[in-house]
Amino acid sequence: MSVATDDELWSAIGDPTRRRLLDQLLSDGAGTATTLSEHLPVTRQAVTKHLAVLDRVGLVHATPTGRERRYRVDDAQLARAADQLAAVGSTWDARLRRIKRIAETIQRSLPTDPASAIPDTNRD
Repeated sequence: MSVATDDELWSAIGDPTRRRLLDQLLSDGAGTATTLSEHLPVTRQAVTKHLAVLDRVGLVHATPTGRERRYRVDDAQLARAADQLAAVGSTWDARLRRIKRIAETIQRSLPTDPASAIPDTNRD
């Protein structure tokens, strides 16, 4: 997957309303813009726009049902997003461990008497 697609995926997930839509769909199994808007403080039209974004990145898929579209979460795409998030978390954990080791090395190299580490600025 390209970086641009990843950016679109994480931009879609980054919006709190879209995350709530995903949560609602995961909880209910499926829903229409009308039924989903009943659980959110936004209009049906806003829900439709958010669902379009989620559909464009493959997190949900719509099936026409009468005059409406019924949305379901794409489990494979959601799992892929979770895997990417776990990979990012692992990378940051490794970076933080390196920073901690560097800070501990610096700390060990400092004088044991804190007063001796403070430069004397009161010289004539």
